[in-house]
Amino acid sequence: MALLAYGINHRTASVDMREKMAFSPERVINALSEVRDQARLREVAILSTCNRTELYCSIDAEDSSSLLTWLGRHHSLPVEQISRCVYEFWNEAAVRHLMRVAAGLDSMVLGEPQILGQLKTAYSVAQEAQTVGPELGRLFQHSFSAAKQIRTETGIGTNPVSVAFASVKLAKRIFSDLSDTNALLIGAGETVELVARHLVEQGVQHITVANRTLSRANALAEEFKAHAITLSDIPLALPHADIVISSTASPLPILGKGAVEHALKLRKHKPMFMMDIAVPRDIEEEVGELADVYLYTVDDLQQVVEENRRQRQAAATKAESLVDSCMVQFMESLKTLDAVDAIRNYREKLETVRQLELEKALQQIRSGADPEDVMQRMSRALMNKVMHAPTTGMRQAAENGRNDQIEWAQQLLGIIEPNKPD
Repeated sequence: MALLAYGINHRTASVDMREKMAFSPERVINALSEVRDQARLREVAILSTCNRTELYCSIDAEDSSSLLTWLGRHHSLPVEQISRCVYEFWNEAAVRHLMRVAAGLDSMVLGEPQILGQLKTAYSVAQEAQTVGPELGRLFQHSFSAAKQIRTETGIGTNPVSVAFASVKLAKRIFSDLSDTNALLIGAGETVELVARHLVEQGVQHITVANRTLSRANALAEEFKAHAITLSDIPLALPHADIVISSTASPLPILGKGAVEHALKLRKHKPMFMMDIAVPRDIEEEVGELADVYLYTVDDLQQVVEENRRQRQAAATKAESLVDSCMVQFMESLKTLDAVDAIRNYREKLETVRQLELEKALQQIRSGADPEDVMQRMSRALMNKVMHAPTTGMRQAAENGRNDQIEWAQQLLGIIEPNKPD
């Protein structure tokens, strides 16, 4: 069994490529079953966010070619195009990678906390699809614990910084005083909730939340004393919006160039800041061609991210050390589990032998045989069967000149005392 982390992220793939390889929430369960069967995986979970698409797998052989083939077929992309930006980590490296992702060490915004919740959701969905079992289960639970330890023992989570925070910080470069602005937030998920919180902290008093379902928009709007609308009402709200930040799971753009152009005319070409956090994008790329629009995507947050990274580098160094320590602990626990499995299998094998010999002896006693003779024969038979495998193994070791194996066998069988370190 091998562990594999396989995918793309903001460092290896453009936002355009990440869009093409994203899995929408409603497609994930079917995709999990499909990739498990077609790529011949033992277990699999899929993490798909705006900055990464990754598959965490338990696989029999260290060969990812079937996974690459499946991704190309599933997303209708040439495998050559995927192979140029995909990465793969095996075993210890896969464990370390997942722990780094869980702790926010591999995020665009160093230490951002949202990724841990997204990982937990990915694991829950895989559980629902019945594509994870004990192997990935242990890995994910250990990674969640590692992330919690890292956030507790380092300053990586101090003053949480996220894509949402970076978006608001970027808006401040366009409007120095956000308290005089109106904001339109599209979507009602966790990221938009964080955006709303940061906007309120910056003094924004007029926020409109647009969402596909009005009830969810209302729930978020009530928390921040905002106004709730549906997506169909966006054209009416757009002319009043100085700041537009969008993050939905829509497979198609929600805002087109024509709608924004119309809004700008009504605004008499007063500038608009637009931040598209979604992957796939919510705002058509052509909107960025308009003279009075400042349109940014997640890839444009890099400068803000780097500022944050410098502030958190000391904490990150300690966090990386903790990741290495947690990875070693996990790999050692796997070795212990291997020993437990071996002991259980050996015990089951001997129990089968014992039951067979006991049943044979009882039948002989029921047939009138002398119980003492029966017990003598049963004990000799048990001893011979228990000794057969180690005896054969030691003879083969002697024939091959492997005295080290013979010594190890004697220690294992308790014939001699184990060598003690000096």
